[in-house]
Amino acid sequence: MENVKELEALLNLEQIEVNIFRGQNFMSPWKRVFGGQVLAQSVNAAYRTVPEDRFLHSMHAYFILAGDISMPIVYEVDVVRDGGSFTTRRVVAIQKGRPIFIMAASFQLKQDGFEHQITMPDVTKPENLISDHEIIESIKETFPKAYAAYNHDRPIEFRPVENYGPLLQKNSEPFQHIWFRAKGDVGPKLSKHHEILAYASDYNLLTTATLPHREVLNHEKSFLASLDHAMWIHQEFDISQWHLYSLDSPSASNSRGFTRGNIFSQDGRLVASVVQEGLMRVVK
Repeated sequence: MENVKELEALLNLEQIEVNIFRGQNFMSPWKRVFGGQVLAQSVNAAYRTVPEDRFLHSMHAYFILAGDISMPIVYEVDVVRDGGSFTTRRVVAIQKGRPIFIMAASFQLKQDGFEHQITMPDVTKPENLISDHEIIESIKETFPKAYAAYNHDRPIEFRPVENYGPLLQKNSEPFQHIWFRAKGDVGPKLSKHHEILAYASDYNLLTTATLPHREVLNHEKSFLASLDHAMWIHQEFDISQWHLYSLDSPSASNSRGFTRGNIFSQDGRLVASVVQEGLMRVVK
């Protein structure tokens, strides 16, 4: 996918029954269904069943089985509760008659209340950085295997503040900052911005947990996969504009890496927070 319009088409599910939807897959070069795609498609399915005045504020998901990239995914939405202020949905993604993914999502009316937030880190602005695509192009001759693995078009543009994590040759501290935005205008519908944020939020999380272990991972056959994912949306935002993903990994243990992320608009508003745990395993 080269732009956000292609991504929007992928995320716009086909309705096949009441509260049942079907989605197609992006043919990823790594031959597995991308977790961010399933997250975003499940958000699309849930949104299709809630009142128009309710907006997603949190989601909690588990990746149960690897998705088969060669066949569609069916999403079944369970209408759990429609309350006075909050609406709750449960989404199950199914292939071959088995759940491969489950998500609980909560939607809320716009309401006034207390407000505070942490301060956005003071880092280099995106206008003074180059994209991950340009970084990858620069290693085409020196690291051809890494170039082949990471050289593919994406509907999201990323501009790392520090050295690009997957290409690091030395171990480093588990912190990174990455600017990102959709490639193209998304339009005014807030649900679309939420879907694309869910898609983009799955990038760079598990990579952050690998930073202290690059010297091993670069020379050993390894397997990385998302296990669970949670996201809280705090404020409205425009995913077509630059946002800073501030990431840190407090812990890795028992073959699992844990990462947190705060997402800020360029003017310093904290718009979302994300956590994820993923499998990090050297294949013997």
